[in-house]
Amino acid sequence: MLYLGEQQLREIGFEWDELVDQIEASVHIMDDNHFAQPIKPYLRFNDPNNRIIAMPAYIGGTIHAAGLKWIASFPGNHRLQLPRAHSVTILNDADTGEPHTILNTALVSAVRTAAVSGLMLRYYLSSRGIALGARRVGIIGFGPIGKFHYEMCKQLLSDRIESFYIYDVRSVSMDDIPNDKYKERVTIASSWEQLYTTCNVIITCTVSPERYINLPPAPGVLLLDVSLRDYKLDAIKHVNAVVVDSWTEVCRENTDIELLHLDNGLQAEETVSLGDVVCRAALSRAPSNEPILFCPMGMAVFDIAIAAWFARKGIEQGIGIQLP
Repeated sequence: MLYLGEQQLREIGFEWDELVDQIEASVHIMDDNHFAQPIKPYLRFNDPNNRIIAMPAYIGGTIHAAGLKWIASFPGNHRLQLPRAHSVTILNDADTGEPHTILNTALVSAVRTAAVSGLMLRYYLSSRGIALGARRVGIIGFGPIGKFHYEMCKQLLSDRIESFYIYDVRSVSMDDIPNDKYKERVTIASSWEQLYTTCNVIITCTVSPERYINLPPAPGVLLLDVSLRDYKLDAIKHVNAVVVDSWTEVCRENTDIELLHLDNGLQAEETVSLGDVVCRAALSRAPSNEPILFCPMGMAVFDIAIAAWFARKGIEQGIGIQLP
């Protein structure tokens, strides 16, 4: 069995174009119905804010991988100076069922999350073209997920980015920004409102215990609602272009999609799937001045695809520990 931990994944590196390509390939495979993904169960005990989630999946086609991600999310861990998420992913041989790789790190989730956002960003930019104007990317919440989104955007968008705005309620400074050519484009926002009213790509990566965004988005803005529970109803109830990775998965657990469903009557048929975006050019049919809200619950299929990418790269590069 191949063992990969955080150190090994960082040695392999994060090739965001390839990682986004892996997610894109997965979407096409899923659109051909060559996958299996049960609804993930949530294990809760003691503090109801904490959860451990089992995420099994198989993805066919050129990826042909199966496995399980077992991820714990304890939002209060920051008070203990511990990461919020801990995760182990096991890959099985899709033909024999034999376990062959274990990835003992929550980086699989972080990378998958940013790569899915990257895929949405890729299609958003291709559909909006020059009508979008200058790319001003705002990130609310600059923990591990926010930082991975920052790195993904730098690699995918490169010099097309005019500026980054970053805000975190726990404070962030320029010392937290890597020293590279993009640092001079970074503004540390004084409030989420400053960021929200300035940027045309807004990425929420928080663990906020309550919704706080109460302003409607500007025309044409892309809202990457990664943390899923940041928007009050008044902010998003008039957004007509709503994209989900899976309605069944995301319309539960107090997400912003469930809020729109229960309190504003949003129905599954009124949303667009990621498959519609990738396989049927759904974003090109939305008016250029229409804000787009993307709410990805997190698909086990994508985690397994990303884990398979790292396993393949580890073998190719001779990185990882071979367990007897």
